[in-house]
Amino acid sequence: MASGLPHSPRQSGCVGLCVPWLKCSLNKAAHHTSDYSSTEVILRRGQAFTISLNFQTTNCCLLFPLAGPSPAESQHTKVIFNLSDEGASGWSATQEHSEHGCMNFTIVSPANAVIGRYKLKLQIDSGNKFSSVLLGHFVLLFNPWCPNDDVYMANEKDRQEYVLNDSGIIFHGVEKYIQQEAWNYGQFEEDILDISLAILDRSLNHRKDPSIDVSNRNNPIYVSRVISAMVNSNDEKGVVEGKWNGKYRSGTNPLHWSGSVTILRKWYRRRYKPVRYGQCWVFAGVMCTVLRSLGIPTRVITNFNSAHDRNINLSIDKYIDISGKTLHLTEDSVWNFHVWNESWFIRRDLGSFYDGWQVLDATPQEVSKGIFQCGPASTKAIKEGDVNLDYDSSFVFAAVNADCVTWIHYSNKRKERIYSNTRKIGKFISTKAVGTNSRVDVTDNYKYPEGSLKERQVYKKALKLLGVSSTGRRTKVTRRRRRFSVARRQNMTVPTGKPTVSGKLNLDASPVIGQDILLTLSLRNLITDFKTIKVKLSASAVLYTRKPKTEILQWSRSIQLGSEEVKEIPFKISYSQYKNALMDDRKILVTALCEVRQGNSLLMEKDILLQDPFLTIKVFGPTVVHKAANVQVTFTNPLSETVTDCVLRAEGSGLLKEQLQINVAQMAPMESSTIEFEIIPYKSGTRQLQVDLVSNHFSDIKGFVMLDVTLVQ
Repeated sequence: MASGLPHSPRQSGCVGLCVPWLKCSLNKAAHHTSDYSSTEVILRRGQAFTISLNFQTTNCCLLFPLAGPSPAESQHTKVIFNLSDEGASGWSATQEHSEHGCMNFTIVSPANAVIGRYKLKLQIDSGNKFSSVLLGHFVLLFNPWCPNDDVYMANEKDRQEYVLNDSGIIFHGVEKYIQQEAWNYGQFEEDILDISLAILDRSLNHRKDPSIDVSNRNNPIYVSRVISAMVNSNDEKGVVEGKWNGKYRSGTNPLHWSGSVTILRKWYRRRYKPVRYGQCWVFAGVMCTVLRSLGIPTRVITNFNSAHDRNINLSIDKYIDISGKTLHLTEDSVWNFHVWNESWFIRRDLGSFYDGWQVLDATPQEVSKGIFQCGPASTKAIKEGDVNLDYDSSFVFAAVNADCVTWIHYSNKRKERIYSNTRKIGKFISTKAVGTNSRVDVTDNYKYPEGSLKERQVYKKALKLLGVSSTGRRTKVTRRRRRFSVARRQNMTVPTGKPTVSGKLNLDASPVIGQDILLTLSLRNLITDFKTIKVKLSASAVLYTRKPKTEILQWSRSIQLGSEEVKEIPFKISYSQYKNALMDDRKILVTALCEVRQGNSLLMEKDILLQDPFLTIKVFGPTVVHKAANVQVTFTNPLSETVTDCVLRAEGSGLLKEQLQINVAQMAPMESSTIEFEIIPYKSGTRQLQVDLVSNHFSDIKGFVMLDVTLVQ
């Protein structure tokens, strides 16, 4: 595509052209594009814009908006129409009131026009000769304000949040301890729109057939799916390279990112070399930036206890040995959380019932039609179990609605099912609220209430559409018969009868990094008979994907329970035990396997997320555009050892044009440190300042503050 600023009269060779030919400030304000840090004219489709022309001749003139390589009228990438006329393509020009020989025209693009960078040409008919003059360039985006655009969003507050808000919150953690992290989307920052268009131009589709690819860019279904493939680097040398194992010495630890701007600029400035490294929230944050910059309303979604069902049978099977240690006998997994996106548009390919929020996932988990991409999948299709509909609705359905089954795998290859949970997957599906930083639960958008008749019907419908007959929920009678028949065939043992013992793992206090973790195992005898229970307890450092990495603790003991007796067994995981094993995720999985004589085995698990100490951020004085403001960040070393090599990073759209990095002096145990720096805001409005303390001694400690920046003091 061509690039550059609108040409001046002398540059274009058209002496009679009025300047400015495209009333930049006026058009940008009307098209809600004033926030873009660009001198280019940026417009939204389906909406009028104005130009001024000064003719020294009254001959007929034609305008040529051109988009992409090899533009053609048949592919809607080349448009020809007379001034004061409406072309067959839907573009039109109307002459308005003129003064001093300067003719004003209002041009309207169709609501389904191809988005991208356009050339605007003027063709003058001089009888037997045509001359063509380049007037300049403009960028055309999707338009959520236009009722006829496929991305139309009726509520203004929603548009402000999902299109114009350049910062946000991404939720993470575990289902019982949900944390929030600030993210700088920065879709209006310098170069970001150019980079977003470059991402489209680097796709496999564009390299295969540029003309067809560009002609399809009128469709948000097509554009969003291409972006979901290009944000990861697996197939197309896209923006971010994922990594979930090992060290990150050859790149950046995914936890160190606080926004999309640095990532996108790095990819662009290094000539499209994938940026190392990302994980799910990074992919989702970057994709939100790109889609919002192109005008598609988009938000970030977090699904807690998210299933990765490799064979799409809606059952997540986990295997452990007799000591409770996880065995890698299946590729299925349950992540503590997984982050994806939703974008808002209509589904002409599926029907109006499926309009609205569409799931998109750029994290490279599974191949879809030969490429690591996912979506758009209608949330309504997922809720109704319509797993046969495009795109990838079966994968997302499993992520929020699969069953969990845990088996003991004995040395003789016999299996015993000891745990089954139909309600564990897809908990507290979360997104940022409109207008505030609070959490909104959107689980009801994805499924009916767990255990309800409607939910069971939808689940069975999904199984049928997937052709799954040997797994899934059934009525009590048929399910038990099926499980016994499967057990006989596969040398499995299926527990029968009511449980005789119950148990629970409890944290005695909130776990904080640098301190011992105190827990209690509570066991209850549910019957009057005396019971002997062999307890095998283990603890491992895990990733947020719940993949165990390093064993921290393991012990076993026998517990006697009298008639209906309850016993509480306290234990601890000391800091010295976990400090060298803990991963950046700060997560520990505690497992207690209880073997009951003459009864069923019992499995208990506890996900522990160690809390970081807090940063305190103070901004002194009022924050005013182009005036310096002082920031003070205070942090206390929580460890019983000296901390060295710390770096404080800060960023925020409208506050800092580039990420700021400050080296921090070493801190003795429990010592506090204060770091000061200066910001000079360059945009008004509500702004988010993010601060991140990075150290080799503990994972990132992050904080943020919201600032109201004014134009004048």
